[in-house]
Amino acid sequence: MPAEWEPHEATWLTWPHRLSDWPRKFAPIAWVYAEIVRKLAPGEIVRILVPSAVQETFARRLLERVGVDLGRVEFFRVPLDRGWARDFGPIFVKDDARHEVAIARFHFNAWAKYPDWKKDDRVPERVSRALGIPLRPVEHEGKPVVLEGGSIDVDGRGTLLTTEECNLDPVVQVRNPGMGREGFERVVRDALGVTKVIWLGAGIAGDDTHGHVDDLARFVSPTRVLLCREADPSDANYRPLEENRERLQGARNVDGARIDVVPLPMPRPLLLDGQRLPASYANFYVANAAVLVPTFNDPADREALGILAEQFPDRPVLGIHAVDLVWGLGTLHCLSQQQPAR
Repeated sequence: MPAEWEPHEATWLTWPHRLSDWPRKFAPIAWVYAEIVRKLAPGEIVRILVPSAVQETFARRLLERVGVDLGRVEFFRVPLDRGWARDFGPIFVKDDARHEVAIARFHFNAWAKYPDWKKDDRVPERVSRALGIPLRPVEHEGKPVVLEGGSIDVDGRGTLLTTEECNLDPVVQVRNPGMGREGFERVVRDALGVTKVIWLGAGIAGDDTHGHVDDLARFVSPTRVLLCREADPSDANYRPLEENRERLQGARNVDGARIDVVPLPMPRPLLLDGQRLPASYANFYVANAAVLVPTFNDPADREALGILAEQFPDRPVLGIHAVDLVWGLGTLHCLSQQQPAR
C-alpha cells in the first residue's frame, strides 16, 4: 500500500446524503464538501460516490457554483448507507510485479457498532467493476477480514501504524473475533505488503470508532510521525497520548531506523449537546496539490497548520473549517480515500 503523499490518480469521496449523520447541522455540510473538492480538483481527479441521480444533480450544481471544473470530477451512483469513504471505500495497493493497481478486499461492518452497513460493504466490489481494477479478497483462517481505512496508516515502505484499542480489543466493537496480534500482522503483510506493525494503545476521546489511528498519529515520511499531544493533564486525552508517545519514542521502522516523533497540538475540547467530539488536526489529508487540514476556530489552528507546512514544503497546506463537519464524528481524512497513480 503506497503512502498517502505518493502520487494519486484520484481521491474518492462520498457525497453527504444522510441527515442523521449530522443531526440539526446537515445544511452546511455540502458546502464544506464543495470546498474540499475545489481544493482537490486542480491536482487530481475527484471521484464521488452518490446514492441517486437526485443527489448527483444537486452535487453538480453546487460544485459549479463554487467554481469547480466538473471535467475533473467523476460521479458513481451506488447504494450507500453512510458517507465515510475512508472506512468502507476501496483500499488500493500497487503490485509492482504485475505493474497494476488492485483493491485489497477488506470488509466493513459499521465499526462493529451500527446495524446498517451492507450497502457500504459492497462499495469495493462496485468500484472494482466500474474501473476494471482487480479485487483481491482478504481472509484470515477462511473468514473475510473487517478493516477500516481509518484504523491504519502506512509509510509506503512496509511499516504500518495502528492501535490495540481498535484492532485487538476482544470485547468492545470487535471487528474480527479470535484474530489476535499475530493474525492481524499476517493479514496486513499479505494484503498490504506490510512487514512491520507499530502498535499504539488507545485513541482519542469522542471517537466512536474505538481507536482509529488517523485521529492521533500519522506518518509524514518513512522516519517521521506526527503524534497529537494534549497539554492539559486534566484532559481525557492527556494520558493515552502520553502513553502512545512513549511507545513511539522506542519504535523503529521496517528498515530499523528510529521514528522521529513530532508533536501536533490538540484543539481545545469541542462539545455539542454535551457530547465530546473527536476534533483532531491529525485527520489531515495529503493530496497531490495540497494538504487539507481540519480547523476548529481554535488558537491552535495556526500552530497545526505551521507544523504541517514544515512537513510538506512541496505543496500548500490549507485549512478547511471543520466545526460543523466533526459533528458527524469525523473530518477530512475520514471522508476521503486515495487511489494511487498506476
